[in-house]
Amino acid sequence: MLYASATPNQKRAALRAGLASGTLQRYPGAFTPLTAPLIEQLGFEGVYISGAVMAAELGMPDIGLTTLSEVAERGRQISRMTELPTLIDADTGFGEAMNVARAVHELEDAGVSGLHLEDQVNPKRCGHLDGKEVVSADVAAQRIAAAVSARRDSDLVIMARTDIRGVHGSSTEGLAAAVDRAKALEAAGADAIFPEAMATLEEFAAIRAAVQVPILANMTEFGKSALFTHQELADVGVNIAIHPVSLLRIAMGAIERELGLLAESGTLDGAVERMQTRARLYELNDYAAYSSFDEGVFNFEVPGGATHA
Repeated sequence: MLYASATPNQKRAALRAGLASGTLQRYPGAFTPLTAPLIEQLGFEGVYISGAVMAAELGMPDIGLTTLSEVAERGRQISRMTELPTLIDADTGFGEAMNVARAVHELEDAGVSGLHLEDQVNPKRCGHLDGKEVVSADVAAQRIAAAVSARRDSDLVIMARTDIRGVHGSSTEGLAAAVDRAKALEAAGADAIFPEAMATLEEFAAIRAAVQVPILANMTEFGKSALFTHQELADVGVNIAIHPVSLLRIAMGAIERELGLLAESGTLDGAVERMQTRARLYELNDYAAYSSFDEGVFNFEVPGGATHA
């Protein structure tokens, strides 16, 4: 009730243990706090918190318009809802070295287990769109070094994302640049590497061979990377796979379809069987625990059975 029983440090240790386990860690993106316990109950290893999703929820494109306060608050809201570790998108760190240090403190206080910082210039662009620019290797390394120096909990995972692969027109040049950048970011102290927009499994394998730290694969729909299976990613040495915007896309697709039905027919009676039931909603938000917490102050009956509306 209210908050997960695991402490932020325990969740951070779990993230590190998962990355070192040799088993692919699967992190679907939670687009609301309520989806975090659902991800947990369905057996995934962790929860991802996407910057693109946060921007979309606010009706904005993913170009660095969200603020540190907005991101930290969303991280807090989602992290409190699950016993699983959470990995959050910290964009470019909301500035340079000093801004990065403050971002690390704020996100630590929000209870996230790890964060990733990217090497794009400001304003940033979605990692799977064209027209991106990246900062120099020195500036990228400074961001990571600042984050590592600023963290107070040594178990907080600092992950470095590089977008340099998509900046080069040639795939050969882009991959070579990504390998070099990954090595530099590892040397700067990154606990893990997020090579964005890898086109093939062979490119992921090249990054795997280049660094000693764990690597991440971004399995976002409509992007530069094919939607490889978890087994395919594990076979080339990927340690963690994220599905950042998938749940938002699924939900928004369903919302648009059913709103169309409502506009056309004037009722949602035909959609009820496709809806989450009231009882299932109450299970996810732990309604019964709140009810029993202090029955002397306020009491209410929670409907039983997930099959009832």
